[in-house]
Amino acid sequence: MSQWKPICYVEDIPKLGARRVQRQQGGEVAVFRAADDQVFALLDRCPHKGGPLSQGIVFGHSVACPLHNWTIGLDNGCAKAPDEGCTPKFSVKVEAGQVFLDLDELNSLALEAAKAAE
Repeated sequence: MSQWKPICYVEDIPKLGARRVQRQQGGEVAVFRAADDQVFALLDRCPHKGGPLSQGIVFGHSVACPLHNWTIGLDNGCAKAPDEGCTPKFSVKVEAGQVFLDLDELNSLALEAAKAAE
């Protein structure tokens, strides 16, 4: 069974924007809020050149990387065609307006990719 770490409240994330979450082991997680208030979390690193997705433009359920305008799906972390590649996604739970991330994923997911970028 998953343990969930409280991160923030939905209203703390700008609509059509993101907020970054530091991880103790390295590599930040970008937590996004869509126009419909759905919340998504991805490793804050574009699969193309490692650009900070948290600084990209959010539209629909996608984000445009600020470096080369790759479009990344917020629901799966994958680039939209014709581009290819994925960044790891993190499980998100929202209860009573509070955003939680899966603690096991925060402690383990994509650590190799995050350390390679540092």
